[in-house]
Amino acid sequence: MRRLGLLAAAGTVALVLGVTVPARAQWIVFDPNNYVQNVLTAARELQQISNQITSLQNEAQMLINQAKNLANLPYSSLQQLQSSIQRTQQLLAQAQRIAYDVQQIDRAFSTTYAPVTGSQSNQVFITNAQSRWQNSVAALQDSLRVQAGIVGNLETNRIQTSALVTSSQGASGALQATQAGNQILALQAQQLADLTAAVAAQGRAQSLEAAQRASAQDQGREQLRRFLTPGQGYQSQDVRMFH
Repeated sequence: MRRLGLLAAAGTVALVLGVTVPARAQWIVFDPNNYVQNVLTAARELQQISNQITSLQNEAQMLINQAKNLANLPYSSLQQLQSSIQRTQQLLAQAQRIAYDVQQIDRAFSTTYAPVTGSQSNQVFITNAQSRWQNSVAALQDSLRVQAGIVGNLETNRIQTSALVTSSQGASGALQATQAGNQILALQAQQLADLTAAVAAQGRAQSLEAAQRASAQDQGREQLRRFLTPGQGYQSQDVRMFH
């Protein structure tokens, strides 16, 4: 019995010695003020990042807008406008007889359209009258040819106007809109040039016709004077009136 008691006591000691004593618990301390500061700091950093992203987006959009504003208009009517102007200029340059030349006009009005003198022969009267009539007919023909050429430009102008208006309305930036507007102004200038050419051609024809009538009246008076003046050697068959 005693032995059993010793064994039991030894087991108890061993049991007591075998029990592990738990380590001292570690406590986490929560600081509310520090937590709030950390949250505010993180929020400010997020706001700064958001602002930077917005700024980069604005800069990117600005670059896109600048690229649009600097983009050239893909459509150009310059070649067609130049062709129309050249056609009108060619028609004016083809003017017959008395053309648009100051020196040539001065020579004509110092000879063919000059006031009649008593020393001029009847043959000179006839020759000058025929020349004046031919000048008037040629000027009328030239005027009609210029007008026909301008009418031929109308369809080209209509097409160019439609294309330029469409380009202007679809312009992606300021430069394209400006270029479209400039081309429309150029088209209007070409139309004014055509109108000027028509007025000039018509005015030339009217001026030569008026000069012909004035010269014919002057020549008619001289012919009548010679016919009525004895000793002038004027034959009845030489009496010719050109109006």
